[in-house]
Amino acid sequence: MMMWVRLFGGVLLVLLGMLWIGQGIDLIGGSGMSGQGRWVIIGALVALGGLWLVWGALQARARPPHP
Repeated sequence: MMMWVRLFGGVLLVLLGMLWIGQGIDLIGGSGMSGQGRWVIIGALVALGGLWLVWGALQARARPPHP
């Protein structure tokens, strides 16, 4: 159960980070965050954290359960 929570949370963070990166480089307009470089950095950190969670969840899935 916990693996699925980490996987879902990780994917959500990656998507959110990508959105913030897109807004920071002014690829996605219409927000106060658009065109502000700090959101590129924040988005990248959030996306990396999400990738770490996804990687950990997939590693836990590949590991056999304890007897």
